[in-house]
Amino acid sequence: MRKNDDVIAIYSRKSKFTGKGESIGNQVELCKEYIRVHFGEAAVNNIVVFEDEGFSGGNLNRPDFKKMMDAAKKRKFQAIIVYRLDRISRNISDFSTLIEELARLDISFISIKEQFDTSTPMGRAMMYIASVFSQLERETIAERIRDNMHELAKTGRWLGGTTPTGYASEAVKSVTIDGKSKKACKLKLIPEEADIVRMIYDLYIETNSLTLTEAALIKQGIKTKNNNYFTRFSIKAILQNPVYMIADEDAYNYFVQNDTDLFSDKEEFDSKHGIMAYNRTDQEKGRATKYLPPSEWIVSVGKHPGVIPGKVWVKIQESLERNKSKSYRKPRSNEALLTGLLFCRCGDRMYPKMSRRKTADDKVIYTYVCKMKERSQRSVCNSKNANGNTLDMAVIEQTKMLADDKDTFISQLEQSRRFYTGNRMDYEQRLDDMRKEKAETEKKINSLVDSLVEMGDSSAKAHVTKRIEQLNQEYQSLEKRIQELEGLTSQHALSDIEFDLMRQLLTVFKNGIDEMTVEQKRAAIRTIVRKVVWDGVNAHVILFGVQDDEIEYPEIASVASDNMDDEDETDELVAFSDVDYEDDDMEDERLGKTNPLNGSKTHWGEDSK
Repeated sequence: MRKNDDVIAIYSRKSKFTGKGESIGNQVELCKEYIRVHFGEAAVNNIVVFEDEGFSGGNLNRPDFKKMMDAAKKRKFQAIIVYRLDRISRNISDFSTLIEELARLDISFISIKEQFDTSTPMGRAMMYIASVFSQLERETIAERIRDNMHELAKTGRWLGGTTPTGYASEAVKSVTIDGKSKKACKLKLIPEEADIVRMIYDLYIETNSLTLTEAALIKQGIKTKNNNYFTRFSIKAILQNPVYMIADEDAYNYFVQNDTDLFSDKEEFDSKHGIMAYNRTDQEKGRATKYLPPSEWIVSVGKHPGVIPGKVWVKIQESLERNKSKSYRKPRSNEALLTGLLFCRCGDRMYPKMSRRKTADDKVIYTYVCKMKERSQRSVCNSKNANGNTLDMAVIEQTKMLADDKDTFISQLEQSRRFYTGNRMDYEQRLDDMRKEKAETEKKINSLVDSLVEMGDSSAKAHVTKRIEQLNQEYQSLEKRIQELEGLTSQHALSDIEFDLMRQLLTVFKNGIDEMTVEQKRAAIRTIVRKVVWDGVNAHVILFGVQDDEIEYPEIASVASDNMDDEDETDELVAFSDVDYEDDDMEDERLGKTNPLNGSKTHWGEDSK
């Protein structure tokens, strides 16, 4: 039975933040008018509105749409009304699933533009038909865009996106496609970056190894445009990118032999310019990028200078293909509990590396190894490894002990709460002062702008304009500082409820952890422990909800020492587990590198020889 038969939900969506067309506000008003006509004036006062602005109709991953469906499952309204069918979804499969779900919940779906109402059989049938045409229109538009991109690709121009290392995008004169003039770009060589690209190719030819190439670059301190170390994945992407290949005879023969779709004559392969290759990947939301073979590429000679001779580029592709069988394979599962939580003192993550040996109770022995230590071959970090089996157990036991440590842990937790609440009050006072200053600055600007209008051609006009610019800079600076402080306030505000929850979590953890599966233990640890930092001697457990305070525990001597830390001995460690350098590098870049030894810690020490 529905909890509220009087409430009607309105859903509106707009894919871009633009001021024209069917805006969110217009959609809602039209839906209200429909409700007024068909349900009566009183119904307009009993509606709930869900709005998603800036979200595509290609999928259902939208915040307010999810809230609406959660409310629907609780039967909080009798119907959903939209202005137009494609406001809900342009995907037939998603739309069909939605209609079936609403039918199961006995909730009507009404689209006022198409005059569809799922409370009638004809309405449901017409709804499905319309959704088919909606998706057809979407796919037709997408195909038209792809066709236009392909036509542009044949011109050898740069079509946008992330510029490859060694080049920058440069606007040139427009090109004409099907009678329409379009702005065109080409790649401009950046000499110092091009030297790095040549170095990468030379190192790979010398070592025949992505890992050794990566280590050599790290040892020399060579970094990417974003000031990060090159990874095996970024190195491989550079080695496989034909944009660097000089358009010479070897390049031409390679594409002909691979049956590539060539849009440049042999005479255009002048041994000067580089290659532009498109349609190299098949990308679709929700699945991994698929790399297409050269036979499916669209290739033309570019307007940019090439960097690597065709013969060298082709030789490297053959080497990469041969080395595929030796490449890293990610194991499906492992027993390590701290994967993703454990950091080295250098700031990089540590990963479990599995051994061929087993413990007395037939469990695989694993060692946590620093990613940077592996990547740099000890040149950047040479921290001792940690015995994974022992460290995991030590973290569990020490975390269990926290629940009983009423005198020390809870009292320090309370001190931290009071300290932090004080900090928050200070933040809020500073925020209030800056907001007032911002408002006052805005008043001054408006006053000067008004006076400027009345001055006419007065000589003082230039001075007033200059003062307005100065005040505007102050206003922008205040706005930025307010945003930063608001971020700090929301990030660090800790409430009484959160501290009570911490106590409860610790008790639950202590009583239930031993009976859990590996997956359950991982999840349980992550509810309490934010991260663990290994400094080569001690492990530091940093808890959620506790900042700027240390909680010391007695050191446990030699529990996590790893006897397999010498270079020869680590040969027995055969495979990393749950490792994806590429994803982690992107995450590190997004979050920014911070000192891992931050916050409230539990230590135990002297555990490496």
